[in-house]
Amino acid sequence: MSMTETIKLYDRDAYATEFEADIISCEPNKADDKQFDIILNQTLFFPEEGGQSPDMGILGGFRVVDVQIKNGVITHTVDISAGDCCIMGKEEAQTEKKTDGQIIGMECASEKVELAAGVHVHGKIDWQHRFYNMQQHSGEHIFSGIVHRRFGFENVGFHLSDSVVTMDFSGVISPEDIAEVEHEVNVAISKNIPIEVTYPSRDELAQLEYRSKIEIEGQVRIVTVPGYDVCACCAPHVKRTGEIGMLKVMNYQNYKGGVRISILCGFRALEAFRQKCDIISELMGIFTTNQEAIVDNVTKLKAVNQSLKSELGTAKSALLDYKVAELPADTDNAVLFEDGIDTNTARNCVNGLVEKYSGFSAFFTGNDEAGYSFIIGSKNADCNTVAAALRNKLGARGGGKPVMVQGSVKAAKSEIEEVLKEVL
Repeated sequence: MSMTETIKLYDRDAYATEFEADIISCEPNKADDKQFDIILNQTLFFPEEGGQSPDMGILGGFRVVDVQIKNGVITHTVDISAGDCCIMGKEEAQTEKKTDGQIIGMECASEKVELAAGVHVHGKIDWQHRFYNMQQHSGEHIFSGIVHRRFGFENVGFHLSDSVVTMDFSGVISPEDIAEVEHEVNVAISKNIPIEVTYPSRDELAQLEYRSKIEIEGQVRIVTVPGYDVCACCAPHVKRTGEIGMLKVMNYQNYKGGVRISILCGFRALEAFRQKCDIISELMGIFTTNQEAIVDNVTKLKAVNQSLKSELGTAKSALLDYKVAELPADTDNAVLFEDGIDTNTARNCVNGLVEKYSGFSAFFTGNDEAGYSFIIGSKNADCNTVAAALRNKLGARGGGKPVMVQGSVKAAKSEIEEVLKEVL
C-alpha cells in the first residue's frame, strides 16, 4: 500500500520543539521486539538524510531512537523498554539536568499513549541535539561555499554525527589555505548574517547558481548565506550566522585525491576546547611546566623512551642468546618460553634452532595472564601436528605450513608444557 508523504513541520519552523500528529501506521520493529516503527501524518523530527544524523526526542511518551525517510515517508522508531506501549501511564516529572549551569538534557513528562493507527500523539524533539546539529550544518555550508568560491572544489562527501562533521572536497587544499578559510568562516559568523530558505520554481532554479546541483525529485529547497553560499539542502539551519558561535577545524588529511576536513561548531566546538584545555592542564601538572614547554618535554621524554627501549632490546637479545646456549644438546626438540620478545626476534631464534635440532623448535612469548604467542619450526616433521594439538586441547589459534606454524593460545605455561609432552 502506498503511503502519503509525511508533512515536514521542521521545514516550516526549524525552531519549533513540540507538535501534534496522528499515527498513520504502527508496526513492530523487525530487529528489536522492544521497538515500534511509527509513521505520522506530520512531524517535527528531521530524519537521517543528506549525511546528517536524525533528531531525537519523545513521541507519545516514548523515546525516539531513530528517524528514517524513504520516498518522502518518515518512520519514527520508538523504544518501549521503559514500559508497555499499550498501557497508559505517567513518566517522571519533567526536570532539567544541569552541569556547571549548562542544560544537558530533559526528562520526559509526557503521558504514554497507546501506539496504534488512528491515535493522536504529542511529540517533542530534543532541542539541544537539534540546535547543535543546526550549528554544525550552517557552519559547514559557509565553509563549503568559501572553498567552492576560492578553489572551485565540490563537497563530494558530507557526514554530520553527534561527535564530528566531515567534509570531503574534490581537490587538495593546503594547511595554510584551510586556516584562511576557517578565519573567513568565523568572520562571516561574527557578521550575524540572516540565513535565507527559499523554494524557487523550476524556471527560477534553472537560472540560479547554487551548489549540490543534482537531480532532485519534487520541490528543491535552497539555503542561502548571502555573500558566502547558495546550496540545495533539506536540513534545518539557524536563522542567523551569529548563532553558529564559532567554527574550528579539528583535523584534515588527504583523501581520495582531495582532502577530508573535520570541523566542529558552536557548543560542540566549545566542549572540544574544554577537553583539550583539561588535557593540557593535566600535562602541565605531570611535567611541572608551562603550556609552551609541554611539546619540548614530550619530545625529550620520547627520545629517552626510545633509547631505553633500544637498551632493553639489546639486553633481552643477550639473555635470549644465553638461554638458547643453555638448551640441552642431547635431545631432538627445543622449547623456549620468554616474555617481551617481538615476533621477528622469535622467528629468527626458531630459524636458528631448527638448524641445530632435528625435531621441533618452539618459541612461546607472553605470560600466563595474557596468554602466549608461538612459533614452531622443523626441517623434518610436520609442525601442523603440534598446532593441531594445541588447538584441540587448549583452543589455540593459528596455523601455517609443515615447516613452520605460528599462532596464539590463552593458557598457562604448565598447560602448554603438558600438551607438548604428549606430541614432542
